[in-house]
Amino acid sequence: MSITIATPEQLQELLKPIEYELQELKEKFTLKEPEDWLTREQTATLLQIAYPTLHEWCNKGILKHYKIGNRTYFSRKEINEVLYNSNK
Repeated sequence: MSITIATPEQLQELLKPIEYELQELKEKFTLKEPEDWLTREQTATLLQIAYPTLHEWCNKGILKHYKIGNRTYFSRKEINEVLYNSNK
């Protein structure tokens, strides 16, 4: 076994490929936030509004809703975007 002495610059040069690989792995395996779907009741409660107001906002295009069978769902992510953009 031999010991090699390296300067800080040489060490940085040796570590660059490892840093690159770590960055790629980090990007590939970053946990994605799952889509959170809310019912009409949950959405109305979250926004502190009545069902008729929620229905009106859907008709006006303020909130986008998704129908699955006879159920209506709202994306929490889209609700947050609408709330964030409404204050601009």
